[in-house]
Amino acid sequence: MRGVRIEPAGLAAVAGEVNSSMLSVSIRKAFPSTARNSAAFALDVSAEFPAGVTVLFGPSGAGKSTVLDCIAGLQRPDAGLIRLDDAILFDGAQRKSLRPAERKIAYVFQTLALFPHLTVEENVAYGLHVLPHAEQASRVESGLQAFGVEGLRGRKPTQISGGEKQRVALARSLVTQPRALLLDEPLTGLDTGLKSAIMEDLRAWNQANGIPIVFVTHTHDEVLSLGERVVGMEAGRVIQTGTPREILGAPRTRLLADAAGYENFLEAVVIERRPEDGVMRVQLRGKRMELEVPIMEGERGDQVGIAIHAGDVLVANEEPRGLSARNVLAGRIVSIEARGYAAELKIEAGVQIVAHVTPGAVRALGLETGKPVWTVIKTHSCHLVKV
Repeated sequence: MRGVRIEPAGLAAVAGEVNSSMLSVSIRKAFPSTARNSAAFALDVSAEFPAGVTVLFGPSGAGKSTVLDCIAGLQRPDAGLIRLDDAILFDGAQRKSLRPAERKIAYVFQTLALFPHLTVEENVAYGLHVLPHAEQASRVESGLQAFGVEGLRGRKPTQISGGEKQRVALARSLVTQPRALLLDEPLTGLDTGLKSAIMEDLRAWNQANGIPIVFVTHTHDEVLSLGERVVGMEAGRVIQTGTPREILGAPRTRLLADAAGYENFLEAVVIERRPEDGVMRVQLRGKRMELEVPIMEGERGDQVGIAIHAGDVLVANEEPRGLSARNVLAGRIVSIEARGYAAELKIEAGVQIVAHVTPGAVRALGLETGKPVWTVIKTHSCHLVKV
């Protein structure tokens, strides 16, 4: 750790300016087809992970965990380069690959892997046995305090909650003072508030340590609440990078749109471009139905996909008039189901449209299965993606 030291009384005290690290990855790895996976899979990833939290996001099977395994040294790429600051962790051309223990990278798995026979304090101290006793004690105390589990030091993992286990796993990893931290969906099963609280403690720790933290998830709510930047993956490749809102607000492919929580996906063909109005007209594939969408790259005849959040679909019980919204589709309610604090309507309107409204709106509008309705979709609620 450079520029700071952990203080037993708190998180860390800055001793001068913290040097931020950079983890650079450019790797390729092929996986042949197997009985379990009939299709061959190829990983081809180039990305940079600066100090702070970067979310590695994408659908299941995108290759996110494999990237972490390659960074950690648990899997060896076929070719490429992995660099952490001035240290070369893997160089395919030079046939160089450091052992996992030499990379000084902490890795927290979804299973957490706490030792059930050890106390919280003993778990946190597990990787420090080579240090002098006083140094061990100082680091353990700092780790326990940094993640708010100092009151649990004498308990076994079976005696603490799921959120407390995640905190202990983080403390155990970070007292070793790693140069980077890899997190493979370690917060699965926790509510959003608890996830955010744990990540805030992690960010506070990292403000004084400045290491790259790579957080793998396929859940869009974790991207919004936990990430500072996002690397979007699909089918072994990086598709998109940006801020959480850039990735979730404008996913470039259908699989990323699905992972980002878009409930509606329509396929269409461009029939008209109107640059002066900032829009395009598209015709839904196989239908005599047109929509107005934001203008993007593409010419007449090009195929496009349209992703729409269910929460962006308005529902009326009579035909609306005089709206700025340009897309109005008449339909009939097929089903109404409760979805937490919302009601999910499935509407047959030539294509199936999913809309989320409040239970109060259902009552006020007298919405029920079989009733005719009109769906209203604003132009800029239509997000174009590749098909």
